[in-house]
Amino acid sequence: MLEESPEALAAKAQKAHPRARAFRNYLIGGLLVWIPIMITVWVFRFLTRILDSSLVLLPPSWRPEAIFGHYVPGVGILLSLLLLLLTGLVARNLLGKRVMTAVEDVVRRIPVIGAVYGGAKSFSETVLTDKGTSFKQVVMVEFPRKGIFSIGFITAHDLEEVQARTDQLVTCVFVPTTPNPTTGFLVLVPKDEVVIMDMTVDEAFKMLFTLGVVVPKWKNKPVDGRLAPADIGP
Repeated sequence: MLEESPEALAAKAQKAHPRARAFRNYLIGGLLVWIPIMITVWVFRFLTRILDSSLVLLPPSWRPEAIFGHYVPGVGILLSLLLLLLTGLVARNLLGKRVMTAVEDVVRRIPVIGAVYGGAKSFSETVLTDKGTSFKQVVMVEFPRKGIFSIGFITAHDLEEVQARTDQLVTCVFVPTTPNPTTGFLVLVPKDEVVIMDMTVDEAFKMLFTLGVVVPKWKNKPVDGRLAPADIGP
């Protein structure tokens, strides 16, 4: 008796289980609809919980539980937005700037608290404003070992002490974890080993959030197909 070829066996298997294939296709189709929805809902709920926690700033007698007799969702979010707007208005005012500067000077002189506040302040100014170049450039570095590449963001170039203790010019790169890019690793990489990427910061974060499923298209792909040399700029 002649043995059937692998192709023939595969064709028979496909014909024998049409319902299984249809079930699988429907299941995948449902996942493609619900996965992005659930991730969006999860991120939205995470952010709303943080904003809603601003209710602790109110005296107990002013909170919704005391006024209405039960928790009212969304009040904390409105309070947070109002607080942010008022704080921004005061901080942009000339008198408000002076008051904020005086308060910050006092806080920075407090042991431990001053160091934490100063670091958080510098990080916020760098990320949320255009004052610095941190988190403005996507790069690729060999991490966690040679031959394995990770996506990262340049955070600093001027590393005086670090540079003085190394034989190579290095740059500071933050390599985030996925799907939670708020945590990661801070690595010091030789500048000639840092590969500048064409993808934007937003595209890189989409790639991280989706575990690499959403990969941005290479808009500046060379016509001849050759890769551009590594360069991290000035």
